[in-house]
Amino acid sequence: MKRLDPEIIDYYNTEVLKMISEKYDMPPMEALRAFVCSETHEMLEDAEMGMTEFGAGGIFDIWECERVTGKPQSSVYIRGE
Repeated sequence: MKRLDPEIIDYYNTEVLKMISEKYDMPPMEALRAFVCSETHEMLEDAEMGMTEFGAGGIFDIWECERVTGKPQSSVYIRGE
């Protein structure tokens, strides 16, 4: 697996963390832990998956689908509908 540059991962961590904190009223550290420990984040770190084409809002949607269904693949961004 080829990892994304740390600066890009930091950008997504910051942006998605804000969205999680706002929507779910989570403290920042809890939101960060929820995101970093997710399959979505693991997929994001893999440069070969091309997840950065979705932008922070798309990554948040994928994470949220994972939270609800247990599978990030249930997101419309990954299904391609």
